[in-house]
Order: sequence, then structure tokens, then C-alpha cells
Amino acid sequence: MRDWAGKRYWLVGASEGLGEALAHKLSRASVSLVLSARSRDKLEALAAALPGKAEVMPLDVTDTAALEDAMLRMGEIDGVVQMAGVYWPFGAQDWDAEQANIMADVNFTGAMRLMGVVVPRFVARDRGHIVLTGSLSGFRGLPGAAAYVASKAGVMALAESLRADLHRTGVDVQLVNPGFVRTRLTDKNAFKMPFIMEPEDAARVYFEHMTSDTFKKSFPTMFSLVFRGSQFLPDWLYYRLFA
Repeated sequence: MRDWAGKRYWLVGASEGLGEALAHKLSRASVSLVLSARSRDKLEALAAALPGKAEVMPLDVTDTAALEDAMLRMGEIDGVVQMAGVYWPFGAQDWDAEQANIMADVNFTGAMRLMGVVVPRFVARDRGHIVLTGSLSGFRGLPGAAAYVASKAGVMALAESLRADLHRTGVDVQLVNPGFVRTRLTDKNAFKMPFIMEPEDAARVYFEHMTSDTFKKSFPTMFSLVFRGSQFLPDWLYYRLFA
């Protein structure tokens, strides 16, 4: 179990949806927050609504200099939660190069840039908590979502590799893989989304995992079994079922 009282966390991607809901969870647990996203107005509204202390630090995760500057300005933090992401639903037949590149640059490379300013500092002092946000979609290739799936698979591999490097140190790495969460992003989907969760319910699961000592949490549990189980299927059967 993790002791939250008096801790200070940087929540990147906090302005709405799951990030906003998690901010409320952390704030109620007496965590002091640094809130980052692109929208200052949304961050300031969130900070005003939280029960605990919160600082607003707007930035774009595609801007390395902005991340470095934010890290320097905020000083010591106990942990970071990476949640910034964008999404458009399309596959190979409707490929949108601009949107695909933005998803790669925000979802994956943005996480990489964030780790670039956090990991060396945490490693140097041998203390810190890193939480990365993957997706159930990142376990194996899916139709109609190549760019998004690839970006989330990259984040998941990043978390797994950091865990492999740091699991015997004072730096704790965790990975959270949500399924469908009702947000502005999933509102873009025209298909039925099984087991879709409200942001508050997903944030509860997310926070409970952060409190635990385990590395990875994929949820909803029953829905996650489909994606985790698909990794064990031979290619011929997997693509017959899913493609």
C-alpha cells in the first residue's frame, strides 16, 4: 500500500475525462497536484474544483523544451502520471496521415519526451513513482485503428522496459491499460463499445492500482481477457477472428 499524504504528483493530461476524474481521486487522498494539459482554462477550472492543493502548468507534450521548463519550475515531485492522448478512429482504407502522425507524436512520443525529463531525475535520487497509460487496444493489432493501436503499444512497451530496468531500485513503474471510457475521444466512435465505463469509475480502478504494489492493471477485467488472451492465438486464427 502507498502512503499518499503529503505527496506531490505531476498529472499530465489532466484537463478532462479520465485525467480530470483521477485528479479528484488523488486530491481527495491529500496529494498535492501539478496539473498539465494544453488548455489553461480547463486546468484552472479543475484546480478550483479540487479539495486539495493544485498548481496549473499548461503545456503541450510535443514540446520538449516546455516539458523541461515545467520540470525545472515545479521542483521536487514524488510521482508522475502520463495520461495525455489524442484519438481518431480510422484504419488503412481511410488513412489520414496528419492525424496518424499527431497520434504518434502525442500518445507515444509525448510519453517518451515526458520520461526524458522525469526518469533521469528519479534515477539520480533513486526515488519516484511513474505511471504510464496504455490501452487494451495495445495488446495486438486491431482493424480500423492502426495508428492509435501502434501508439498505445509503444507506451506499453516503454512501461515494460522501464520496469525491467528499475524494478530493483527506488523508482516504481506502473502501467494501466483501460478499455473504453466515456470521454470526448470515445464519442468519436460509431460502433458499440462493450463494457464502456464512466470516467469516475475508471479513475477509481486506476487509483486503486496506483495504491497497489503490482506493475500492470488491465480493465475491465472480463473484457481485458479477450485482448490478453489474443496474444496466445496463432496468427491464422487471430486474423480470422479479429480482422
